[in-house]
Formats: sequence, structure tokens, C-alpha cells
Amino acid sequence: MSVDTARPAAPRPAGLDNRVVVDGTALSWRDLPELRLPAPVALLAHRARYALAAARHHAVHGTELLLTTAGRADSVLRAELSEAGFTVTDTGGADLPPSRPRAGEPGRLWLLTSGTTGRPKRVGHTLASLTTVRGRQPGRTWLCPYAPGSYAWWQVVTLSLTQPGQHLVVVEPEQLDDWPTLAATHGVDAASGTPTFWRRALHRDPAALARVPLRQLTLGGEPVDQTILDRLREVYPTTRISWIYASSEVGAAIVVHDGRAGFPVEWLDRPAPGHPTLGVRDGELMVTSPYHGVGLAGPIRTGDRVQVVDGRVLITGRLDSDEINVGGSKVSASAVRDVLTAHPQVAWARVGARRAPLLGHLVVAEVVPTGTVGPPDEAALARWCADRLPEYAVPRRIRLLPEIPVKETLKSDV
Repeated sequence: MSVDTARPAAPRPAGLDNRVVVDGTALSWRDLPELRLPAPVALLAHRARYALAAARHHAVHGTELLLTTAGRADSVLRAELSEAGFTVTDTGGADLPPSRPRAGEPGRLWLLTSGTTGRPKRVGHTLASLTTVRGRQPGRTWLCPYAPGSYAWWQVVTLSLTQPGQHLVVVEPEQLDDWPTLAATHGVDAASGTPTFWRRALHRDPAALARVPLRQLTLGGEPVDQTILDRLREVYPTTRISWIYASSEVGAAIVVHDGRAGFPVEWLDRPAPGHPTLGVRDGELMVTSPYHGVGLAGPIRTGDRVQVVDGRVLITGRLDSDEINVGGSKVSASAVRDVLTAHPQVAWARVGARRAPLLGHLVVAEVVPTGTVGPPDEAALARWCADRLPEYAVPRRIRLLPEIPVKETLKSDV
């Protein structure tokens, strides 16, 4: 990769004059470094400014691009990308040339899946398929805490690139614990994050969070339960709170604004031109989407488990990890998690299984207390669960953690 001070004469995206705050410095899209990138290129960004510069470069030139962070690209992935014909460009180091050179495919963008079911896979998109917000929007200053190159990152970035009045404040990894101060300083009034991201903010400093004057608050990327929606509503009684279901494979498929977990059952099997069609097959969410990745068509299996409760379709977790077999009785890890997080002294919970000699598995949990009063002990939490769950679903071990864990994806494997 090289940085070029000359600016190309190609047409400019409509949002280039929008303000972009990177490393605490206010710039515009025009002020970002001008990159010279080969095609096709896999850019491994160490800092947000180079990731944003690569996005602008693609919007102007259409260079075939896979964008991710250096932390996500281990030696195996780098070799795979080189074998697939990419020049692997590390903004903090040397380039790895393609082992099988090929011509670039103009206009192609590649995303890496989150890797929750194994190694990350490449999913092909275009700038058009990633730009799902097209109608004119009210002016906003958006917080972008996501890792560069993820689907959620592209959703916020394309909004700022393509629409005037959509400003951007980027959170670098070292700023994650104190992002409310950064957001308040730079006038953020719209923010998108995972439920884990919001739980961490509520847990660490709810007063600082409340000082960020949000008009739009969005959640996505993980199961969204009623407890987190209610706790955010307490902090922001007049803010529009939305949750979004989206993935690299199917794009943005579900948007809910009514403050309730899940979506209305009436939305199932309701085709509408230009909009995703939702379905359920054997307890799995199926999506037919106009925003799907290249090579995907028709109903796409999402791998996400759903339940219909009181007229709402709830997305509870991954099919391959949500169900725990305890002596022949099936336990939903997400149902146990929701019971734990509904406890007034629990900020976050993760539920899993531990092998047992006779029963096959036992339910176990990790919990982060709110810290507002003395933390509940394991026996108190077990009693809370026993009053709300079948006996076989009550966690046999509950471990207290001091802080909510978070990965680069802003998720915590719940």
C-alpha cells in the first residue's frame, strides 16, 4: 500500500463533505489519506483512518476489495487470501503478493463472516448491496464502534459516504471503554452497537452514557432480549430504539422499532417487492433477501434458532450452541441467560454446558454483577433461576466475573 497526495478526478460520493472524527481529530472524508491499491486487494487495517480511506477508494474507483483488521487475519487466512489471488496489504507491515495472480473484478467487495461456526468465510457484495439505507435521512452524527470491514461497519460507513449530513465518529479499540466521553465531546446523537456493547456501557458508567444525547439507538449482531431493551429505555425514555437482524450472507433483513424483543409473527411469509421475506423451518430462521451475498439465492438458512412466544418471533441464538441436553431433557441456553439477565443485580450472563458422567451435560453460567449493591452469591442466583425454570435447567455452577468480556466483533459469544 502507498499513500498518494494527488486526488483522482473520478466522481465523488455524495457524503464526502461529511465530518469524520478519527483518533479524536475532526476531518472530512476528503481529508483522509489517498491510497494506491492493487486489484484485487485484501487490506488489513491497523487504524480506522486507513480502513475509511480504503472504503472511499472503492467508492471512487471500484477496486476489488476485502477489508478487515490485522487482528482477524492469522497466517492461515493470509495464505488463503494470497492463494485466492489477493495482494494482502498490511497497513502496519509488508505486502504479501498473490500466489495465483488474477484480474480484479471491478465493483466487488468481500466480507468475512464472523466465524461463529468455524473459520471465517468470504461473502461477496457490492457497494449497492451494502448500502441499504437509501431514503433521505435526518442529519445525524453516528458513532461507529465496529471493527473495520464487518457488515455492521459497512452499514454505518456507507450511510455516511452516500448521504450528506451523516457524520461519523469512529471508536478505536483503545477508546472502547470510554466511548461515551468521546461521543459527548463530538456531538454524537445516533449510535449502533451489539447488546454486549450496550451492556458494557450500562455496567461501566450509566451516568456517562446518559450524557450522550442520543436520538437514535440501534442494537444488532447478537440476540436482543427484553431486559436490555428495557434498561436502555430507562436511560433514554424518548430516544428511538431499534434492533436490526443482519448478516454478511443475507444483509439487513429485520428492523424493529416498537421496543419489544422479537418481531410480529404476522411478518412471517409475507413477501413484498424489494424487501426480505422471513420464514421459519424446523425452528430455524430462513431469509430470502434482495441484499444477499453473491451466489446466494432463495430461502437462505441462517443457522439462528427462533421461537414463537405470545405472537412474537424471538431469535434466541445459534442452532449449534443454544440447545443443551441434560439427561434427555432439552434446555435452551438463551432461555436460562434471559432469566439470569432479568435479575436486577445481573449486568450480563453467558450460559453453556459442562460434561457430566450420568446426565451427559449440566448447565453452567458466568455472570457479571451490576455492582450497584453487594453482588448476589451463587446460591441466590440459583434460587432465582429455580423459581423460573425447570429443575434440570437451573445452572449447577455460576461463576462471577468482574467485567463483561468482549471480542473485536463487539460480541461475547452469548
